Amino acid sequence: MSQTKQRHYLIVVLIVIGFLALLRWQAVINNPTLVDGSANEQILPKESHFKNLRQLTFGGENAEAYFSSDSKKLIFQSHDGRGLCDQIYIMDIESGKSEMVSTGDGVTTCAYFQYPENEKIVYASTHHVDKACPPPPDYSLGYVWKLHEGFDIFRANPNGSALEQLTQETGYDAEATIAEDGSRIVYTSLVSGDLEVWTMNTDGSDKRMLTNKLGYDGGPFFSHDGKKIVWRAFYPETEKEISDYKKLIADSMIRPMNLQVRVMNTDGTGKVQVTHNKGANFAPFFYPNDERIVFCSNKADPKGRNFDLWAVNVDGTIWNKLRILTVLTVFPCSVPMENILFLPPTETRPNRVTPIYLLLNGSINTPICIFLFMGRAARLSTICN
Repeated sequence: MSQTKQRHYLIVVLIVIGFLALLRWQAVINNPTLVDGSANEQILPKESHFKNLRQLTFGGENAEAYFSSDSKKLIFQSHDGRGLCDQIYIMDIESGKSEMVSTGDGVTTCAYFQYPENEKIVYASTHHVDKACPPPPDYSLGYVWKLHEGFDIFRANPNGSALEQLTQETGYDAEATIAEDGSRIVYTSLVSGDLEVWTMNTDGSDKRMLTNKLGYDGGPFFSHDGKKIVWRAFYPETEKEISDYKKLIADSMIRPMNLQVRVMNTDGTGKVQVTHNKGANFAPFFYPNDERIVFCSNKADPKGRNFDLWAVNVDGTIWNKLRILTVLTVFPCSVPMENILFLPPTETRPNRVTPIYLLLNGSINTPICIFLFMGRAARLSTICN
């Protein structure tokens, strides 16, 4: 190689390094309170994607955390004692202060800000049916999720006032998330007699069922451009699988086993299966560029206990393991501002505290993540790459 070519090559390398450094600097400048590295001891040596982890919550069981569109607030579900039911909280990320915004009655789940202005929030609750905390599921049937029949989706002001009920149908309605332009809500419902993905307007009108195949369809999220929906699904095939599934659904329960990540258009057409493995693939969410999906899976653990964080192209190619997790399940999510992603767990256990972590990344195409660990210290933290 001639000296001129070497010089040009060196110049290109320096420009690329300078550009990446600028992105990183902008992330730190724009989010100085998020990037402090106070919990970096949680990052394993092999986890090269992550750094600058910050703790945000300190106690209780915290789950399903999602940012406001300006990345300044976080909405999540939490409870601080054994046997108590989750309620919805909003946290100011800079100060770390949280305020309960649900009614305090029944059990709640799956809260989300109404983008793009964050003037409303949505969440599912049973408070209108029974103010008491419902009993836990019957684990004599194995590990099952209870789909509380009283769950309906509500909308309210961010302080919890002006509460309005968006679903009135019999059966489970929950897992609501909102398109970034605020046009539609996507959610999971049992109103048809089977768990399906639905959409509706933000006032609860114009409900449309997008899936219609025997099995569990749930956990849906819109892509950032609003053209696609990603969700998790399990479709029983054998006679035994079909029989077991129908028996559980009849009792409003589901056994989350071989869930696969799928993508479809927002009108329900163009359904594509992204993952093809024997594991449980949870909590898919689009990268900010909508070209990749981040999710958690136990596919790498022969015993099916440990869940890792993975990224994959929307066509199912190019897998990358992002986070090595031990006895943990997580829900990822990214927001428009600063490419943020977070991951609360899918389950809680007695005498455990469930932490949340926040991850910040300066790269345009790499998300920022919050992790919820099944550990002894519940917390919310930040990482930067």
